[in-house]
Amino acid sequence: EVQLVESGGGFVQPGGSLRLSCATSGFTFSIITMNWVRQAPGKGLEWVSTINRFGDTSYVDSVKGRFTISRDNAKSTLYLQMNSLKPEDTAVYYCSSGSIRGQGTQVTVSS
Repeated sequence: EVQLVESGGGFVQPGGSLRLSCATSGFTFSIITMNWVRQAPGKGLEWVSTINRFGDTSYVDSVKGRFTISRDNAKSTLYLQMNSLKPEDTAVYYCSSGSIRGQGTQVTVSS
């Protein structure tokens, strides 16, 4: 059974940092392209970042220079380091592979 379990969300002031993790199981993580997506209150899903099996990364413009996606294939875990957080980053963050998503982790940025 494929499982994606996010953690690391929380409440942070603007300018702060959080590191999200996504523990995976049930598939060969090392060869799979992984994504982070988010859903802000009242809005649809927004793609945030992707990392492929070779470590190539891409980001939505709004997070470039602030967020870093990475993966640890030995631990089958995906990460998202988020720095210089802004109120508009407030959302539920999900890791995903294809059509499969985890349960999400809430990130709230507010003063």
